Amino acid sequence: MPVIHTRTSVAVTDEQREALKTAYGQVIECVPGKSEQWLMCLFDDEVPMSMAGRFEEPCAYVTVDVFARSDVDPGVWQEMTPQICDVLQGVLGIDPARVYIKYGRSADFGWNGMNF
Repeated sequence: MPVIHTRTSVAVTDEQREALKTAYGQVIECVPGKSEQWLMCLFDDEVPMSMAGRFEEPCAYVTVDVFARSDVDPGVWQEMTPQICDVLQGVLGIDPARVYIKYGRSADFGWNGMNF
């Protein structure tokens, strides 16, 4: 059960949201056993954000959460970071230096009225 939640300070069009969703479907495959089939994407745009004391420049905060009973190799996250930054820069024009990404995993995940 992977989830990618993207918050941006800029407006995101439907076409851009679709491009991000499609790209994230490929990026999530960096995590062993994860695929777009179970990926949930959340998008919040035009969120007031300040980074380095400035509101003026676009920025983004992304969280990636996965269901996993054991730790995820840190190399997986290292592989994902440049891909996510490239997507945000290519689709939304957000400089990778103005992107934070938080990674996490949970051994407890609910779906369809039950927990795994």
